[in-house]
Amino acid sequence: MLMITCLEEDDTTRTLKLEGRLLGPWVQEFETACAGAGPQSFRLRLDLASVSFVDAAGVDCLQELIRGGVPVVACSAFVASLLGLER
Repeated sequence: MLMITCLEEDDTTRTLKLEGRLLGPWVQEFETACAGAGPQSFRLRLDLASVSFVDAAGVDCLQELIRGGVPVVACSAFVASLLGLER
């Protein structure tokens, strides 16, 4: 299961907080949430601190967002290693 919460930080920044497991069936929902997080003028950030597992489809999706400039503001060492993020 995956819970996605959109947190409005200020007038220009939104953070998507993910909780649970980012698996194939929920990757599309996550992509939809990213697209619906606000106008393109909003800066999107990802809080992955409460993500317990990410499968290959989820890793691909997250890496694409990161390459596109979306920062990860929090994540576990496990998720950081999956995404190749330095800790």
